[in-house]
Amino acid sequence: MRAFRSFLVIFFITFSLNAQEFKFEAEVIDYGKVDKGSDGSKVFVFKNIGDQPLIIKNIQSSCGCTVPKKPENPIMPGKIGEIKVSYDTKRVGGFSKAITIFSNAKNARKVIKIRGIVNKAVSLQKEKSMLSDSKK
Repeated sequence: MRAFRSFLVIFFITFSLNAQEFKFEAEVIDYGKVDKGSDGSKVFVFKNIGDQPLIIKNIQSSCGCTVPKKPENPIMPGKIGEIKVSYDTKRVGGFSKAITIFSNAKNARKVIKIRGIVNKAVSLQKEKSMLSDSKK
């Protein structure tokens, strides 16, 4: 029994020393208020703080209006990686979306988020019409 406990302790120490980890600059990106139809692209930046290559296996978003793009190559220890996210800004109103990352890290599943508000844009023609009506 004592040998089994010793084996478990050594196993967990070895596992924790060889674990892959990554740390994000920000786990939530707040778009703030953006205009309808504006560029909805943002980038999550992270660093591999582990001692093994980090492999992003898959990324899923909580909605079809959010399209994430994973790094194609492994991120080596100490190096920086990026996950690009595009939100469809043609949808007016507030949004809060989750992006789930599956990797070979110690915690194999990681959730990052985007949020913001898409304003209804007023067309130039409508603005001109409103201005000319107020002058009458």
